[in-house]
Amino acid sequence: MSDLKGTVYRKALGRPVHLAAPLTVSWPELLSFLWQRGGPARLRGALRGWRLGACGGRLFVGARVRLMFPRHIHAGRNVFIGDDSYVSGLSVHGVRLGNDVRIREGAWVQATSTLDQPGVGLTIGDGTYIGPRVILGAGGGIRIGAHVTFGAAVHLLAENHEFNDPTQPIQSQGVTRAGIVVDDDVWVGNGVIVLDGVTIGRGAVIGAGSVVTRDVPPGAIAVGNPARVIRQRSGGPVA
Repeated sequence: MSDLKGTVYRKALGRPVHLAAPLTVSWPELLSFLWQRGGPARLRGALRGWRLGACGGRLFVGARVRLMFPRHIHAGRNVFIGDDSYVSGLSVHGVRLGNDVRIREGAWVQATSTLDQPGVGLTIGDGTYIGPRVILGAGGGIRIGAHVTFGAAVHLLAENHEFNDPTQPIQSQGVTRAGIVVDDDVWVGNGVIVLDGVTIGRGAVIGAGSVVTRDVPPGAIAVGNPARVIRQRSGGPVA
């Protein structure tokens, strides 16, 4: 019977899960948990998925989610968008979410703030987890790889305001856009800010509260404001 519970649990999640031990909850507890975690969101996803540019199936949409310009949003299979999130798809390349992407509660995703100057857009690879209250400003383009983990309140800001002319309001001087890349298997801790033009290499770790202003090599651990590399994950010297 416990094996059956595990099977139901895996099927409900729709992604590979390793259970270290058999589930000990009762059937009513398991079914209640699964319904509260995803039942209403699954119903909302079924009702709204047809409006997207593409949907691979099993879309979960939380309560009070705003999906602006949905035909520019492309979602893979088993995508979750948490309560109170805002996702605007309008951009040159759109918003593209891979399979098993999870965007938790209170996320803000936008590439374009004015219709006459569309931003580049956002791509998120398979199996990536985006924590609650994350801001992804993708004006210059953001590419996030597969199996990346973002903590809570991470900010990726792929755009900068021009401010060189002190005689003019900053708002009238335009912006620059270079783009941000976060490669596969990166862990970005709570409260990290990543500024425009930065690439974070595969397998890197960014400590909580860091402000990343320059590239981080693959496999490196970076911390601080501004973030600096303190060592490699392998224990080797700093590259």
